[in-house]
Amino acid sequence: MNETDAPQGTLCLQTIAMPADTNSNGDIFGGWLMAQMDLGASVLARTRSRGRVATVAVEGMTFLKPVHVGDLVTIWGDIEREGRTSMTIGLEVWVTRQPEGRVLKMTEARFIFVAVDEAGVKRPLPEV
Repeated sequence: MNETDAPQGTLCLQTIAMPADTNSNGDIFGGWLMAQMDLGASVLARTRSRGRVATVAVEGMTFLKPVHVGDLVTIWGDIEREGRTSMTIGLEVWVTRQPEGRVLKMTEARFIFVAVDEAGVKRPLPEV
């Protein structure tokens, strides 16, 4: 995917990268970005499961470019696969970079969630 492509999927989360989230190089810390992705994916997972979910794995995390302070970070996702209790959510992170307003793809990954009950035990996904 190149910079002229558009985000794919459903908008899951939007936030602004802040100075408190930087690493020693002044770029946004990758762990912060991964946490935002987990939150965005959990929105889709909770909606589909109609209840609690737990992140069980992250696959294919690829950082393409650094996120800068002040970037508008948008997270887009789709449910790519469903099992009996689990789902795989593909995510893309894009930013709008000021002042020129360029839209750039920053990273992508797949997050695997499992639906759980109130005791944290796996439960089947409800029928659609």
